[in-house]
Amino acid sequence: QVQLVESGGGLVQAGGSLRLSCAASGFTLDYYAIGWFRQAPGKEREGVSCISSSGGTTNYADSVKGRFTISRDNAKNTVYLQLNSLKPEDTAVYYCAADRRRLGCLTGVNPRYGYWGQGTQVTVSS
Repeated sequence: QVQLVESGGGLVQAGGSLRLSCAASGFTLDYYAIGWFRQAPGKEREGVSCISSSGGTTNYADSVKGRFTISRDNAKNTVYLQLNSLKPEDTAVYYCAADRRRLGCLTGVNPRYGYWGQGTQVTVSS
């Protein structure tokens, strides 16, 4: 069964850090770009970051540049999102999604992202 599973969310104080993981099962991530997205209550889902299949290309939303870092370990079939200097406005459910493409990655929500995880909650208290 093809599946993406996010983990690592939680409750943290402003200025704190979390590391989110996106683990794939039922398929290999080697051929997929991976995007991280988030959705806060009452808001639309937005793109946070993405990484190409090789890891050579990464993109970030302006709101998280310099604070979040995306990486991948294809041997572990897992992609990570390191969240540093967290702010209350980072509170959201975070999702990962997979897009089978050879080059580059798309930061925004796009129909090419065919596989989605169930999400992990990140709550940042002030």
